[in-house]
Amino acid sequence: MSATVDHFTVRHGDATIAMSRGGRGRPLVLCPGLLTTQADLHELTELLRRDHDVVTFDLRGHGLSSAADRYSFETFLDDFRAVMAEVGRLGLPARPVLVGHSLGADLVVHYACEHPGAAAELVLADGANPVPEPFVTEADLPDLRAMFDSLAIWTQSREGTPHQVMLTAEETLDLNLEVDVVRSAILDRYRKIDAPISMIMSTSMAGDSGEGRAPWRNQNWRAGIERLVHDRPHISVSWLDAGHGLVVTRAQEIAQLIRGATGRPNS
Repeated sequence: MSATVDHFTVRHGDATIAMSRGGRGRPLVLCPGLLTTQADLHELTELLRRDHDVVTFDLRGHGLSSAADRYSFETFLDDFRAVMAEVGRLGLPARPVLVGHSLGADLVVHYACEHPGAAAELVLADGANPVPEPFVTEADLPDLRAMFDSLAIWTQSREGTPHQVMLTAEETLDLNLEVDVVRSAILDRYRKIDAPISMIMSTSMAGDSGEGRAPWRNQNWRAGIERLVHDRPHISVSWLDAGHGLVVTRAQEIAQLIRGATGRPNS
């Protein structure tokens, strides 16, 4: 395990972003996903620190970072740019590996597209998927509102802890709608990235229920990756029999895949 972890902040716009750095080895920046904090990713981060000098952070409105006035995709991307600017001031000996989960994967892809040569490689866990069909339709909105209302009740129990999430249910839904639009155009971003890319994807991102929209959502998820690999065949893909929270539930396997110790190719 890492001996020392440094904690610091970077101020960007209306948010103060909490960052941490620890471990030794190849530099790596870990970008969490929506509704996920550094505290949630503690196991994965500690495993990665055995082989990497890991910099990670809390998204605005998450964990130890401050609340903010806006939670749009662009504000999260702006924060990631600020994080990477701070990383650039740390005097790392080499370009970092950029690892992102869910929304964090989308942020990593957009950043790498904008900044050629900034990343040694990308590892994307269950996000940045150019799905052929939007996940959220008008018919889905009532169910999704109910789901995010339930999540808001759960997040209230975490207030005042490093696991807290300060977004409202409506803000979370609006961001998911926006990410759907972002992903409809993300394939072109991949075409402009000059670094090696690996994907770690869940087989049951929408859960393992055989009823309702879950089977279609899971198929749409796989179809997006098939579309991506057809267009960018150099991208490697590993599938885990897991849900969307795989970075928490399968931390050891994710760490092994990031280290390149295991993994199976896309079929």
